[in-house]
Amino acid sequence: MTTAAPADTLAVADPLDIATIVREATADDHRNAETRGFVTRLMGGELSLADYTAYLAQFAWVYEALEERGSRVGDPAVFDPKLARFAAIEADLAALGAADWRRTHPALPATAAYAMHLRSVSDDDVRYLAHHYTRYLGDLSGGQAIAALVARHYGATAEQLSFYDFDLGDEGPVRYKRRYREAMNALALDADQVDVLIDEARASFRMNGAIFEALGSTVRSA
Repeated sequence: MTTAAPADTLAVADPLDIATIVREATADDHRNAETRGFVTRLMGGELSLADYTAYLAQFAWVYEALEERGSRVGDPAVFDPKLARFAAIEADLAALGAADWRRTHPALPATAAYAMHLRSVSDDDVRYLAHHYTRYLGDLSGGQAIAALVARHYGATAEQLSFYDFDLGDEGPVRYKRRYREAMNALALDADQVDVLIDEARASFRMNGAIFEALGSTVRSA
């Protein structure tokens, strides 16, 4: 175990299986977030492409806040700038006829709260990592299934689904996710920092779930 470091710094040391610890500790939160009524209806083909557009627009607000931090000198390898999704989301929204998404799809209160929280933790690497992990690993995992279902149910084109098309070269999502987890495991987090990471990841899933709940009460059915 390495000497404790401040909660707002990350360094490289002997590996700890942080990725597995966080995944197992947040399994219930993850499941609760992804099984909200709006998500299951959208993925089940019960809604419409307009509802998917509303969903994507809310997450445009989230990714804008997540990525405002940008790349910083000395960032750990896990904060890979190639994962950035905001530009792809904006391109998708334009292809979906919502180029003016800021006006047509203002942030719901739950979305605004999440975006505000992301900005508040952007200088705390441990807390920021929790959101980085839940968002980008989710995009590389379940996000691929979302793209296939939205294309199948609502006729979305590749031009409208570039959010899920990561430029990973020959590596592919599976190998990249393994490398991401290895980068997490190479961080010198002590037990207290791991607790902070888990608590923040759980908060991330709750805030995502709150957005899904808000969408479920506002979007129209197909």
